[in-house]
Amino acid sequence: MELRALGLDPWFAGLAANQCGTAFALARVVAVDRNRYVIRDEHGEVPAELTGRFVHASVSATDLPCVGDWVCVRYRDADTGASIHGVLPRRSFIRRKAAGQNVDFQMLAANVDAAFVVQACHFDFNVRRLERYLVMVRDGHVEPIVLLTKTDLVGPDVLEQMIERIRLTGLDATILCVSNVTGTGIDQVRELMVPGKTYCLLGSSGVGKTTITNRLLGDSQLETGDVSHTGEGRHTTTRRQLLVLENGSLLIDMPGMRELGMLGADAGIGETFADIAELAKTCRFADCGHAREPGCAVRDAIERRELSDEHLQNFLKLRKESEFHDLSYVERRKKDKSFGRMVSSAMKQKDRSRRS
Repeated sequence: MELRALGLDPWFAGLAANQCGTAFALARVVAVDRNRYVIRDEHGEVPAELTGRFVHASVSATDLPCVGDWVCVRYRDADTGASIHGVLPRRSFIRRKAAGQNVDFQMLAANVDAAFVVQACHFDFNVRRLERYLVMVRDGHVEPIVLLTKTDLVGPDVLEQMIERIRLTGLDATILCVSNVTGTGIDQVRELMVPGKTYCLLGSSGVGKTTITNRLLGDSQLETGDVSHTGEGRHTTTRRQLLVLENGSLLIDMPGMRELGMLGADAGIGETFADIAELAKTCRFADCGHAREPGCAVRDAIERRELSDEHLQNFLKLRKESEFHDLSYVERRKKDKSFGRMVSSAMKQKDRSRRS
């Protein structure tokens, strides 16, 4: 398989020529499971590990490779393994705030052209959660496509109401409907996927991502769990991996996510809630909070039923959450730098003492 079939284009080829040169080979990360990596090139897949120098030079976890990254590698052990020496700059990415109390970024995938944001019609449908995913996708310069699954579990009228609720958020992205039982709608998904382009599936656990992946693969290569009495699947995807589909497009399958914390997501929030941002330009006060201020164009639009109050409340919540985490992140980085300078100063002083 040629590297261009794995998504290599002139932009990445130019970066590789400068960064990898002739000393290293170019490969793409196709699987990540904790700190273990699998890379793929023209000859196939091999396990890979990071060099100590690369890890030491990494400022944060976001500098480490993730699925979809292009990396500079050196093969060893008769080409049965490899060492990763560098990561090419990313053109796009999917990231979130790290789960738990740690205020840092977690990279989920890199160099993704479009993301299918998956919600199941029966138990998972939630417009606020959908908007949260859209912020994540757009913040990383990735095109969003909404994929409603398990449509066989709701009637046509209910499905139409769901689509209308999504449209009321101002979303102008493509919305596709898929039945996990009959496979209806899968052909529409295939038609959108271009050979050599990279796509990913994002959604909660059990919404049917693995079933969709199997249908796109043309064979049940990935294990799926049983479906509960509520229609909720028990997902079995435990690692992020990049798969090559029959039509030559590339798909990243990822585990379901329970936490979607906002961090450094100003761009994604601005694009996802562009309708509110446009209305806010005509508010009487430049710092309008869109609550009870007189002359609020956003509240006026809600009164005219041109904008949903749920959409506004989610915007305010996500903006507040992102701002809070951004401040915490900046403070932590300042402390890290201060500690680093203190350690460096102590080491220099120790060296001077030894020499004297």
